[in-house]
Amino acid sequence: MKIVLVGYMGSGKSTIGKMLAKKLKFGFIDLDDYIESSENSSIPAIFEKKGEIYFRKKEFEYLNDILKDKDDFILSTGGGTPCYGENMNAILEATSNVFYLKVSINGLIERLTLEKEERPIIANIPNEELPEFIGKHLFERVYFYSKAVHTLFCDNKDVNVLVDEIETLLV
Repeated sequence: MKIVLVGYMGSGKSTIGKMLAKKLKFGFIDLDDYIESSENSSIPAIFEKKGEIYFRKKEFEYLNDILKDKDDFILSTGGGTPCYGENMNAILEATSNVFYLKVSINGLIERLTLEKEERPIIANIPNEELPEFIGKHLFERVYFYSKAVHTLFCDNKDVNVLVDEIETLLV
């Protein structure tokens, strides 16, 4: 069984994915970690040295490798993964177990403010500008996220509750 989690950064894809993998006794794959390991470089370094076009081509290649070659896994995508090229179509062709972890702008701000330094895309954005940045970014991406087969509203929900919700929706 292939299970794919999509959503904005800070939506809980890795946290929920790891817990779900443990519960189902499946492998957990974080696409960003997979890319970094395969490329032997960090994502910011890949962007800096080879550019975004190179990164997006590799992201598509590695995503397809995972979707075609592996079974019984939970995949946590990067926040932008579903929004580029044919990525979301490839995900939906591989499995119907695609979950959009939806968090409100306020919920994302609350979560991301605590970990800004670990998020290069927002590290240098002043806190008072985060709502506008996240709102605009989310508006651009929600079209792709919404193609997921299932949407889970994650605000104010315990991680265990979300894991159980996903488990009941698996086919």
